[in-house]
Amino acid sequence: MFDVVIVGSGPGGLSAACHAATRQVSHLLLEKTNHLSDTIYKFQKGKPVMSTPTDLPVRADIPFGDGKREQVLAHWATAAETCGVNIQFNAQVTGITGQKGAFRIDIVGGAPIEAEHVVLACGLQGNLNKLRCDGADLPLVQYQLDDPDEYEHEHIVVIGGGDAAIENAVALAGHNTVYILNRSDEFARAKPPNEAAIKSLIDRGVIRPLFNADTAAIEPDAIIVEMPSGTQRVPCDRIIARIGAAPPRQFVENCGVTFPNDDRMALPEVSGHYESNVPGLYIIGALGGYPLIKQAVNQGYEVIEYMAGNTSLAPADQDKLNEKLSPIPDWSVDDFLANLRERIPIFNEMNPLMLRESLLEGTVHRMSKGDIVFERNDYTNSVFVIFEGAVRVHVSENPEEYPVLEQGAFFGELGLISGRRRGATVSAASDAILVEMPRRTMLKLRAAVPALKDTMNREAVVRQLQAHLLPNIDQNVVRELAQEAQVKKYAKGELLFAEGDDGDCMHLIMRGSVAIQKDTGGREVTLSYLPPGNYVGEMALISGEPRGASARAVVECKTICLFKDSFEKIVDQHPEIRRDLEWLYEKRSEETVRASSQQGQHDSVVEFLMDQGLGEGTDILLIDETLCVGCDNCTSACASTHGGVCHLDRNAGPSYANIHVPTSCRHCEHPHCMTECPPDAIRRAESGEVYIQDSCIGCGNCQRNCPYGVIQMAQPGSNDRGFLMSLLFGERPHVTSDDDRKRAVKCDMCINLPGGPACVRSCPTGAAHRVSPEDFMAIATKRGRLA
Repeated sequence: MFDVVIVGSGPGGLSAACHAATRQVSHLLLEKTNHLSDTIYKFQKGKPVMSTPTDLPVRADIPFGDGKREQVLAHWATAAETCGVNIQFNAQVTGITGQKGAFRIDIVGGAPIEAEHVVLACGLQGNLNKLRCDGADLPLVQYQLDDPDEYEHEHIVVIGGGDAAIENAVALAGHNTVYILNRSDEFARAKPPNEAAIKSLIDRGVIRPLFNADTAAIEPDAIIVEMPSGTQRVPCDRIIARIGAAPPRQFVENCGVTFPNDDRMALPEVSGHYESNVPGLYIIGALGGYPLIKQAVNQGYEVIEYMAGNTSLAPADQDKLNEKLSPIPDWSVDDFLANLRERIPIFNEMNPLMLRESLLEGTVHRMSKGDIVFERNDYTNSVFVIFEGAVRVHVSENPEEYPVLEQGAFFGELGLISGRRRGATVSAASDAILVEMPRRTMLKLRAAVPALKDTMNREAVVRQLQAHLLPNIDQNVVRELAQEAQVKKYAKGELLFAEGDDGDCMHLIMRGSVAIQKDTGGREVTLSYLPPGNYVGEMALISGEPRGASARAVVECKTICLFKDSFEKIVDQHPEIRRDLEWLYEKRSEETVRASSQQGQHDSVVEFLMDQGLGEGTDILLIDETLCVGCDNCTSACASTHGGVCHLDRNAGPSYANIHVPTSCRHCEHPHCMTECPPDAIRRAESGEVYIQDSCIGCGNCQRNCPYGVIQMAQPGSNDRGFLMSLLFGERPHVTSDDDRKRAVKCDMCINLPGGPACVRSCPTGAAHRVSPEDFMAIATKRGRLA
């Protein structure tokens, strides 16, 4: 009979065993292999092991800090020997029965072991996720990389967006042609150093990314990938799938431990002291919801203390959490976390330890009635949950129509999902306590907790329908309608529907942009450009006639498809919706007639907008050529306010209907330059401006990635101003620099100057304007009719 039997000699299990030995607690550490810490043992040779979070202290009897795999394993082996750990290798546990004071542990080929307490520290890596597609069992597919130096001159596809996939890809890239396939377009689950490393190699062309991609099938010498642009066949010699692992659910459930739901990725329930629903059986490490090595090491120490009766010991992250809760000092950490899980439905199925980790990355806000949470058109993209009180969503001009979200609700998810600006202003409807979760944290949770992702996606459909189609309809009716709707994806250029088709549904655009096009005399004319929040296809449902125009995705697009039966039911019950749609029907019919009558006079303004990529922009510099006198004040003002370097080229760029689009940054909604910046020097202000910080290292990646040629590499120069510029903008000190490095420069819309962009303010004739794509279309269409 041992005081404690510990299953698994990974970071958590070994730390627990060492502390038990130090405290002279009777213990036995069971390890199924013939070596310590099998997961780290299987890391690729030379892999750096990171001690993150960096500001979390290490509380253990084993040393741990940044180092290579071999160093960490050597230090831990020494610690186990020094502490006198009682360990049994090659001990595969087949079952655990009983409870506190009377556990029985069965192992392969050995006598049963008895213990008063059991610690499960067996991790997840014995239950790796596998590819589920045709060809997944072919020999070129593997799920582990032991030594990257074994492979040379191969074409290798690494699948995954987490740390393991990134580390494998980086290690292989020196001697092979490497692709990394990621279901997203970012590496939200990776540690920052790994994210920076993979981005840098992608920027330099060393690693080839396959973003927003899924594995469709595997052939003996290739992988078939589904991407927004269509299906792609990538020839390869080897596929390394690092797509995570699931809990060993059957084994854990056979021990009597319960899970919160039936999802295969769900984690078991544990208390704040790591005890499961089975008294005396504790779960730590990745199986308990804490996947980081430092966290597991601390838990190993803590679980032995708790088991020994030291329940007053606070977890190592307690001080950080107390700091997080400083705006609400009346709440203790334990009470707040318990209530957070109970009050917020999307957190109900999260493991309590995972919720604790998430709060470390979040921010708690205490709001007074009337305080603004965020403004419409802000570029912030965090998600808020309402712990206490209520908020009001400003969806119209009439405050009486503002919907109120109360305790338990979440908001802000549309910016997270669609990547667009905030669609509405949100204010506190009463005194409130809100928890703000940053984008990166929510993306990790969406990936780790499928139930949370599904809930957020369903709620996003309800919010979109309510905000843009059914603003005054009872929310329960909207939810019922949302259950009948279907979310569809369309690749760039793909048709949502074609002219002449039967009208079987209408689409509400969630993400991307759609062009409405009509065949006029054998020539396809674009009638309008519709960003998210608009709906298309309702005309055929109202008239009962075939589609009068085609709808085509300008970029990758996601829509909510509302089918005819559901549509007819809702408009029959709410005649005001039919009236609004009939008004829109008449308006679009007039646009169709006008487009047909103007055939041959001008190219469609929207076709021009799409061809030039202006649909991506948020603020576009336009020059009215009927007013421009060629004085070049705009370029002089730009240079004078940016250290002598001009950020626009007035003479370059396309024109349409006397409207000229000079070469100047368009501040794209999804900036190409921002996603591949190794020092993360390119940022977006809350008001939307994309700007470059002084931390730019001059690598030129942003210049190469910008499809519009608006970024240049320049050396900071003189800030001297001419006499006219001094009168307009005031004197500015002369600046010199000993740094000869060139840095990236681009329009920042004079973000720190009052009055807006200097180019616009300096124009003596009012020819220069900054507009959104929608404004551009209205201005240029008017010019087209006058020309």
